[in-house]
Amino acid sequence: MEMLRVRSAVSPLRRPADDRARSVTRLPRVGDLIANLRPEDPVHCLRPAVLAETARAFRAAFPGEVLYAVKCNADPAVLRALWEGGVRHFDCASPKEVALVRSMFADAEIHFMHPVKARGAIREAWARHGVRDFVLDSADELAKLLAETGAAGATAATGVAGELGLIVRIALPKSGAVIDLSGKFGASLEDAVSLLRAARPQAARLGISFHVGSQCLDPLAWRQALDITGEVIRAAGVAIDIIDVGGGFPVAYPDAEPPALGAFMAEIEEGFERLGLPDAQLWAEPGRALVAGGGSVVVQVQMRRGDALYVNDGVYGSLADAGALGFRYPVRMIRPDGGAADVGVVGFSFYGPTCDSADAMRGPFYLPADIAEGDWIEIGQLGAYGASLRTGFNGFDQARIVEVGDAPLPMDEIGHPIEADIALAA
Repeated sequence: MEMLRVRSAVSPLRRPADDRARSVTRLPRVGDLIANLRPEDPVHCLRPAVLAETARAFRAAFPGEVLYAVKCNADPAVLRALWEGGVRHFDCASPKEVALVRSMFADAEIHFMHPVKARGAIREAWARHGVRDFVLDSADELAKLLAETGAAGATAATGVAGELGLIVRIALPKSGAVIDLSGKFGASLEDAVSLLRAARPQAARLGISFHVGSQCLDPLAWRQALDITGEVIRAAGVAIDIIDVGGGFPVAYPDAEPPALGAFMAEIEEGFERLGLPDAQLWAEPGRALVAGGGSVVVQVQMRRGDALYVNDGVYGSLADAGALGFRYPVRMIRPDGGAADVGVVGFSFYGPTCDSADAMRGPFYLPADIAEGDWIEIGQLGAYGASLRTGFNGFDQARIVEVGDAPLPMDEIGHPIEADIALAA
């Protein structure tokens, strides 16, 4: 019986549709997986129940519509779990993401939220997949959207805007987010005002969006962004139908414990009320906050050299964010013989399997002091970006995926991992 999917370069966007549809047997827990398979390739462990519950909790907390950022993890099992949790709107950034979502959910609301799109991508999304909402941050992109959707001609002929939704992304000052997103996209205040005025006659729905940066720990960043949004609205003097507060909602890591989700929602709700738009819709585009806790990766130690562990995954695979960005993750050891370590923990760095010396993760990742070749390590909080950033560099493109039913790796009340080894199932 097939228990796992074996993938090349993991991302479902790079696999045939028939492969994406293959089923996965669910196992009770990660220990069973290791006991049964003794894997020598990395294994992505998905927890659908956790994903569905996280989606339900976020939707209950957010006072508007939740658009899942598909780039964060496009695995069909993840998308199905989020759908089970009530997510019906999807933030897509490419034709393949759009096509994947539409192939799975005929009734999904798909929003093309990349500010710069190929003309063919616009046409395909509009004509083939029924996408009606598009983000832009320049006059050139507005002209492209109007031309490729036919909206300009239709509006000129009838004098009435058709189905096209246009959302103008505004620039924000650099924030304290772990991953700053202020440099590449976003119209200045002056340009945003011009874009809104130009887009209003063509748009059935006109909106403003922004992004405070990924893994933003400060709720006040949304307050500032909404105040800037208010300045743009007042200067433009046109009716606004949508306010999109973007993504960036953080999750806990061993060295980062964000405020409670309610603190972010309070700032958003208050800031939205200050805009004075009682008939406008409120949107958000969470990614990491919905899926990080619903996935982990199991790697195997191939060699130990002092306090450095050489493992079979790295920055060109699931652990990209642990490289240059220095993300730390909760970890635990799994022994091949099922035994438990009776020693203290030590902070280790990791080296990945490729020949590149940049394939290094400084950590520290705290594990039992006697960890050795052949032991496995489960690395948590990797439902976000772990699979989607994997490459095939150096030929290390094989990974497996399984759905498990056990809880995510535990962290204590200050966000540090509970560094415990676990015994395999008897």
